[in-house]
Amino acid sequence: MKNQSAAINVISAEKPCSIPCNLCGSVIVEELSLVDRDNRYLRTVICRECGLAWTDPRPEKEDMRRYYSKDYRLKYKGTFEPRMKHIDRAGHVVLSRYERVRDYLKSGMKTLDVGAGGGEFVYRLKTLGHDASGIEPNEGYAGYAIKEYGVNVQVGFIQDAELDDASFDFITIFHVLEHAEDPLSVLQKLRSWIKPGGTIVVEVPNIEAVCQAPVHRFHLAHIYSFNESTLVHMGRRAGLDAVEVKFSPDRGNITVFFRRADSGMDKPFEGGISGNCEHVLEVVNKHTSFVHFTSSYPYVRFFNKLRRIIDEGLSVGKFTSGKQILDDIFKSA
Repeated sequence: MKNQSAAINVISAEKPCSIPCNLCGSVIVEELSLVDRDNRYLRTVICRECGLAWTDPRPEKEDMRRYYSKDYRLKYKGTFEPRMKHIDRAGHVVLSRYERVRDYLKSGMKTLDVGAGGGEFVYRLKTLGHDASGIEPNEGYAGYAIKEYGVNVQVGFIQDAELDDASFDFITIFHVLEHAEDPLSVLQKLRSWIKPGGTIVVEVPNIEAVCQAPVHRFHLAHIYSFNESTLVHMGRRAGLDAVEVKFSPDRGNITVFFRRADSGMDKPFEGGISGNCEHVLEVVNKHTSFVHFTSSYPYVRFFNKLRRIIDEGLSVGKFTSGKQILDDIFKSA
């Protein structure tokens, strides 16, 4: 990426590092992995000072924008617009997400879903009476959300969006922050958009998760990897206070509920996060393939996936549109 920091090839006390840590600014890193989940070369480093991990070197900004706007869904879903099975799956994910956040919602809130995908969560909040909108960079999925559900989804990147300050009561950003080239600036932008007393919900994959095989921990689309400590501290640096932290049942995902801090945005903290890097390294190094495949996780995941495929096949055949699928899922909730 062509920015002020990327032009510097910093040689740290441990390993070379092309950019400083997005959380604490340190350039002292250690190599965490050299392959992605498809066994292709991908260098992932971890900050020795705070434990934040990231892809180094990072892809060029222009390449990332083109990838997410046009190619991302094609690569991971094999389609430009969501298929019926994807909508069915997303609808059930929406129900799970709504259960996690419903205690923070009040009637008629102005809400924003960042990384809205096919618009399913925006549509759910709209059906519940909220003034719901979204932002989604992928042209195919965003366009589908607009035409199929009639929802307000802005096509583009959050980094480029210009919205009124203090204009939202409730903001969600599910599985987006790990894709951002500058997650701290994203959180700072969200802070500017949230009203005093409003809630920002951030969900990311957990680098400490052991529910997936070790070889699946890192991949090209995820630039940054967080654990609870690094996500909470990054929120604090952006001027946000964590009021609650939740984990998915398999601890594969972290959800943090933030509110605007009265003190405003913090300056970079000194000293990093004591012991966090060592903790992450211990978790990652102990989660070997042998440990994983002698646990119940791979077999539970396999049968859950098989059951989901069967359920989707039985469900989507009854409908001719995405809206019909979502309406059927939501009416039973």
